[in-house]
Parts: sequence; C-alpha cells; structure tokens
Amino acid sequence: MLQQVETQKREISDLAMIGDGKCAMLVDRAGAIAWGCWPRFDSPAPFASLLGDDDNGEWRIAPGESFKVSRQYRPDTLVLETHFETERGSVSLIDFMPFEGAQALVRRVRCRRGIVAMTSRFAPRAGFGRSTPETWREDGRLRVAGEQLDLALQSTRPDLAEPDARIAFELSEGEAVDFVLSAPEDAPEDAGVFAAEAERRCAAFWRAWAVRCTYIGPWRAAVVRSLITLKALIYAPTGAMVAAPTSSLPEQMGGERNWDYRYCWLRDATFTIMAFLHAGYLEEAEAWVNWFVAATKANSGKLYPFYGVNGAEVIEEREADWLSGFDHSRPVRFGNGARRQLQLDVYGEAQDAIFQWRAAADRKGDFGWAQQVRMLNHLSGVLDQPDCGIWEQRSHREWFTQSRVLAWVAFDRVQRSAARFGLSAPSDWETKAAGLHEEICSRGYDPQLGAFTRAYGSKSLDASGLLIGLVGFLPACDPRLVGTLEAVRKNLGDGPFLRRYDTEREQDGMTGREGAFLPCSFWMADNLVLLGRRDEAAAIFEQVAGVANDVGLLSEEYDVSGRRLLGNFPQALTHLALVHTALNLTGDGPAHRRASSDY
Repeated sequence: MLQQVETQKREISDLAMIGDGKCAMLVDRAGAIAWGCWPRFDSPAPFASLLGDDDNGEWRIAPGESFKVSRQYRPDTLVLETHFETERGSVSLIDFMPFEGAQALVRRVRCRRGIVAMTSRFAPRAGFGRSTPETWREDGRLRVAGEQLDLALQSTRPDLAEPDARIAFELSEGEAVDFVLSAPEDAPEDAGVFAAEAERRCAAFWRAWAVRCTYIGPWRAAVVRSLITLKALIYAPTGAMVAAPTSSLPEQMGGERNWDYRYCWLRDATFTIMAFLHAGYLEEAEAWVNWFVAATKANSGKLYPFYGVNGAEVIEEREADWLSGFDHSRPVRFGNGARRQLQLDVYGEAQDAIFQWRAAADRKGDFGWAQQVRMLNHLSGVLDQPDCGIWEQRSHREWFTQSRVLAWVAFDRVQRSAARFGLSAPSDWETKAAGLHEEICSRGYDPQLGAFTRAYGSKSLDASGLLIGLVGFLPACDPRLVGTLEAVRKNLGDGPFLRRYDTEREQDGMTGREGAFLPCSFWMADNLVLLGRRDEAAAIFEQVAGVANDVGLLSEEYDVSGRRLLGNFPQALTHLALVHTALNLTGDGPAHRRASSDY
C-alpha cells in the first residue's frame, strides 16, 4: 500500500532493520538510515538521528519531490526494497548488509519508470551523534574519521559521495547509482561490481538459511520473518544474541523508561535455545551455549543479568544529554545500570537452556558441567536474599515469586541433567528444590486472590506469573495456575494485550506508565494451549502478531489506545515468543517440552 510519508512524524513502526550478524541499521520509510552502530551492536552509532535530529547522524536517499512509498523485504531475506512513487516516475532503494565476507553497508538506487529528482545526504557523526568527524578524499573514496569511527564511502557517482551536503540529482528510467560504506581496509575496487555481487550473495545466503526452517503451519511467513530477524540479532563471531539493536526507544512517549538493549540477556536463553532447536537450527542454539560457557567461565559461578556480545561486562550507564530522545523521551541512556543487580531468575534460565540443548541434541558429555555446578553453588549462597526481579526493579529488592520459581528451575534442571546424562551432582540439591517448591506455594500464592502474586506478601499481580506453568513448576491445569491466568487477564489485560504489572501501584523507582508488554500476550496464549484452549490461543496470537509493522517487525511494547509500537526495536524476546507460540499451536512445541517432567 502506498503511503505519503515525507511530512509525517516518524514512528517506531516506520523502521526496518538490515544487518550482517555484527551490527544492524534501521531504515525509515523516507529512505533515511536513522540508527546504526558500527562495527558492533554495542559500538557507538554513527547514525543516531532516531534519538535526536538529522544533525545527530543520518544517511538519507529519497526523492526531492513529493512522493508516496511502499516497501518490503525480498522474500525470505533481509534485503530491504523501498519503492518511491512520484508524479514523474518511480525509484527503488535497495538496502542490505552482506552477511558473509567483509563488513559493508550497501545502498542501490534504481529508476524503474520516468524521471525522478532525488536527494542524497550522507552525514555520519561520531560519539553517538555528538561530534562531526573529519572527512577527506583518498583514492577516489570519501574517508570519515572521528571518535571510534573510521569509514570509507564509495559510489558509482563520486559526485554524490559528499559529506553533509544535500545533493540533488536526477535519474531516468534504467539509470542507477550504487553506494558502499565499509572500513577503509575493506573498501572494494569497484563499488558497482561489488554491490551487484554482494546483493546476489546476500539474498542467496538468506534464502538458503530460511529454507532450513522445519516449521510447517498457518503462520509460516511470520515465523520465518521472526527467525530471520533473530538470526540477524546474533553476533556471529561469538553466538550471543542482543535483546535489540537499539537504545532508549521509549516505553511511554515522553517518559523516562528508556533503556539500552544492545546486550545479551541471560533470561532470554531458554527461549532462544528452544526456538532455534524446534525450528531446525541446531547450529545457532549450540553457538549460544558455547558463547555462554565462554562468557561465564571466569566468574566463579556468579552470573550477571546480561553481557556484552563478546562476553565482556557492559559499560556503566550514562545519559546522553546532547540527544533530545525519540519523540522527546528523555533521558537517552547508553550502557545499562541493571548489569550488577541480583536477579535470581537468570540462574534458572541458564540451567534450563543448557538442559534443553543437551536433551534435544542428545549431548551426553560433561561440556560446561563444572561451570553449571559452580553456578548452583553460588545460587545456594544468595538464595536467602531478595532480588531485583525479572523486570529489573530499580527502587528496592523484593521476594519476587517468579525469581523464586526460576531458582527452583535451576536446581530441578541440574538434577534432571545429572540423572539423564550420567553427571555427578551434590545430593542436597534435591532437598533445596523441594524446599523452594514448598516455600513458593505457601508464600507466593494468595488464596484470597486465587493467584500467585508478584512478590511474597503482596496483593499485586504480575504477568511473569504466566511463566510458572511454562517452566513445569506445576501442571498447567493446576487450579492455582488457572486462577493466576484469569486474574492476570482481568487485572492487567486489555483484550489480547497485557501490562507486566501496575506501574502506578508499584514503587519500581521510575515515574510514568508503559505500554502492553508483547511477550506476555504470547505467554498467555501458551498457557491456553497447554489447557487445550487452542482456539482462544490462536485468536490471541493472530491479534498480537497483527500489530507488527508493514515488514513484519515487532517492538517490545504496544500502546493499545494509540495503536503504536513502543520500546526498543525489533525486540528479540517478542519475536522469540511469537515463534514459540506458533510452534506450540501446531503440535508438540517448546511449551509442551519445557513444562513436561518427562522430557
């Protein structure tokens, strides 16, 4: 569908992602690369206008006259095609990053019909949009260098490869221009030859990867698009998956709930492992396990909530006061202060992920087992403490029910691993698991509410309670879990959409509200599948998947009344949850396996 966009305010849904397994770029409907870090997901962003304005870094290629636009990914690829229609003609802008070989960003402009007046502005910035880099000509290329920035731009029209200036040019039917951005040492000899071959190879790579998907069902297109998105969020050199390629996209427009998600969260581990395993991608699942073992080897069993893509600790959180924020949502943050929080659930997620990988891949060796034992020993030492919970509460620690459930999962999965794979585990872990189970059932469940509560002694509900049945703590049909499901739907729901918790009631250290948290809706559907209520689950799945943007991407949250996507984008956990629910709806999916004590 054609949409006139040149005068519209930018929305999160206007963005599409391209990437190469090392970093990602976000392209808006008007042909601007509005966000992109280089050369890694967690590097500074030479294009940061998404969080400020076009003087904070942007690369725009678009008609210089009134236009309408449509766009799509080339089927089963991450090659983005944006089609501009003007009164006099039409132009296609093809954006992609080769997944193999030297790192490069390629933009190809093709005039399909008539004559089109175009404009180009290449304006990268250093230090997340803070300073203008130096530029000069070198061997027919434009060199750009600044704080942690060293790039080379080539074009088949060298006169268009200029810094900052808005350059006007015309293309007639059949005419084309190619641009290649790379590190200076990777700059090709001929931009046009490189771009044509890179496009062919990039499309072929993605099609060959997508065809391996074993899911056959009514939502295959959405599943494949999600899997491609997830693959692009994996840092290929190590196997780590970032939560999102962006930072500080707001959970409420104009609010302060803005976080840096360009890191690898351990609580996404089991979702990651099982999504790839069940969809036919053993290599990606195994790469994550290898990254995890390498990243956590030196910590004597202590786990941080998240790590950098190379396994290092995340930088300290800081505020970028030179950026005005998306839709004036401030502060803009880089780094993440939750990195040193105590979050007990990550121990359960890590242990469950490795257990599921061993079971599905039938890995009977002791790879990583010594580290698993050290993790459980460390967990045993901090088990008597409240924590910051799955939602990383910044005000104070509590005895969060979901955290305790995932601590139980940690002990349960290690016992099951030892029994199934002939590994040696301390004998007292079974006693710890039993004690936790009894504690949670007595302190985390409120008979008056008929539901598991957000924290011990609380009367509040939390959508993370929907995970209790999905991890096999109790059978899904247990009246306490059914009561939790219905209470969460009633108190935190708006149709198929759920808030995580009541931000106005809970003192979580932040002001303002937030949108509906999209993964929670998929968790609700998963619970309904386990209860045999498939039609209800399918209806929720289709409604929630239906808020994806025009190229099939989803963010973290959704503003139900405003009908707009919120939060960092695209969000790995949302796409992982989508894949899980689609698999659950069509057979013996991840929820069935994870909730079963026999698996």
